[in-house]
Amino acid sequence: MSVENRFGGLPVDREAVAGTWVPQGSQFYGLYARELIKTFRNPWVIVITVVQPFMWLAFFGSSFANVPLAQLDLLLHAPPGTGYLQFLLPGVLSTSMLTIGMFGSMSTIQDKRFGFMKRILLTPTSKSTVYLTKALGSATRGMVQIPVMLVAAWAFGISFQGSLLMWLGWLLGLAFLGFGFSAFFLAVTASSTDWQTPGVISNFITMPLMFASGALFPSANYPGWMQTIAAYNPVGYAALLGRGVVVNGTFEWTYLGYLAAFAAVMLAVGTAVASRYLKVE
Repeated sequence: MSVENRFGGLPVDREAVAGTWVPQGSQFYGLYARELIKTFRNPWVIVITVVQPFMWLAFFGSSFANVPLAQLDLLLHAPPGTGYLQFLLPGVLSTSMLTIGMFGSMSTIQDKRFGFMKRILLTPTSKSTVYLTKALGSATRGMVQIPVMLVAAWAFGISFQGSLLMWLGWLLGLAFLGFGFSAFFLAVTASSTDWQTPGVISNFITMPLMFASGALFPSANYPGWMQTIAAYNPVGYAALLGRGVVVNGTFEWTYLGYLAAFAAVMLAVGTAVASRYLKVE
């Protein structure tokens, strides 16, 4: 028996029901927990997330091992005796947070292709909630690698400077960076169901942002046009923030503010894009 017949033929305003706002707390918690479970249930995701920046540190960082420290410090514009590994560590962690958004995009496309996204969007779960949990899930996945990398850096003989508050501020900056780029990737791929799209976009933007950031080399050595990119590149600000802590024992709050603003802008733009264009087909 239909609802109309049981209640005397009263019409049901389905548009009003569809437009009714439903609290999203439980939906957010459930979807975010699902993202974490998917991450930690797949050991290969953890292994790749951790090993990739470690390989950068081991191989790329060792490429300057035989350069005399006096010449290296001059090249790096760093205090005497810094060494390239200590200079590189904040840059490696920053560039690794640049690429984690690709995994969130691939997870979203997987949910679309296997029907999970369609089932979720048929419930009172908003598109913005789905979008936010995906972005936070990607950022959380990226943060997993940080303690492992710090232990590896200590094993390589890197000495650390700075107070606990400075380190917590730097970790917060890395979280802002990862969340911002996760939000960006998800916004760009909101309407896509093609497996190749996240990888193509990642390859397109990762290299220029990585090399024009000051994460791997001092931006003071760049040509003018690359210095212009570096002046607005959030990857560079995260690297500079961490380098101040690790190398000099200083903390620049302006850099943290820039990263927070970057994350907020990406969230606002991405939520607007996802609310309109996130679709399953």
